[in-house]
Amino acid sequence: MERVLFITSTRIGDAIINSGVLDHLVETRPEARFTIACGPLAASLFTETPRLDRIIVMRKKKAGMHWWDLWRETVDVKWDLVVDLRCSGTAWFLRAKQRCILNQSAVPVPKVEEAASVLGLVPAPDPKLHLSESVRADAATRVPGEGPYLAICPSASWVFKVWPAEKFADFIRKFTAPDGRMPGARVVMLGGPGDEVYAQPIFDALPGIEFIDLLGLGLPETAACLERCRLYVGNDSGLMHMAAAVGTPTLGLFGPSDDRCYAPWGEHTDAVRGPATFEEIDKAHDDRRKASTSLLADLTVETVYDAAKALYERTS
Repeated sequence: MERVLFITSTRIGDAIINSGVLDHLVETRPEARFTIACGPLAASLFTETPRLDRIIVMRKKKAGMHWWDLWRETVDVKWDLVVDLRCSGTAWFLRAKQRCILNQSAVPVPKVEEAASVLGLVPAPDPKLHLSESVRADAATRVPGEGPYLAICPSASWVFKVWPAEKFADFIRKFTAPDGRMPGARVVMLGGPGDEVYAQPIFDALPGIEFIDLLGLGLPETAACLERCRLYVGNDSGLMHMAAAVGTPTLGLFGPSDDRCYAPWGEHTDAVRGPATFEEIDKAHDDRRKASTSLLADLTVETVYDAAKALYERTS
């Protein structure tokens, strides 16, 4: 029996981006048992990993003491393989036959390809989430029938990455109108706890639209619901990467984040931005995290509509 330690991200999106590497190991090492170290936000994504021994939840501490905690949790095991996608160097201080530590690229490359480079995988394996049948059965009650369903996530980890609510509302109105590309489609509203602040203005602007409100749903449950949707449109966020990972046609909305690195992955995906490049937006703001408003103001409803329509038709 082999023992593999897989160290992945704290953030939901990055953990999903890295999931293709984990799935490659699951498929190519049929005798291996897996221990996964990740942050608390991402932990539920890995509960159905085949041959899972343990999930070690790493809670960030001052002075990097969470890495000391991880070392103490894993130092007594003789690992056959340690894969460290956090670039932490922890693997060097563990007993392991083989260590693979990610070296981050100095130039913009898709993060899925960067993650795959830790094992020298070309082409990069697609991100993949393992979901239980019970979670899928629950999703069938939340998102019943054939739809079609348009999935929307109007939130992101930072307000500067959020497309304005009034533009989301205008897009939904036009895309589901009788002369739109998904006439009469029901809209699945997604987001994490507290994201009502982004969703409520959309609800208020569209009283005649039938929404399925799934705000605050758990990550595996959200992923299973996304599997049942015909199209996803949302900001650069963890749920955008989740939609792509479960195979839903996914359109990511970009501005102050680099789509060359973080665009949704796969032939069934696309990314769209306004006329300003990432470099132009980045140069105009010394610290984007201090921005109190959206930096996607130049991304028009018409641009998103055309990109969503093209993706919808290409994946029909």
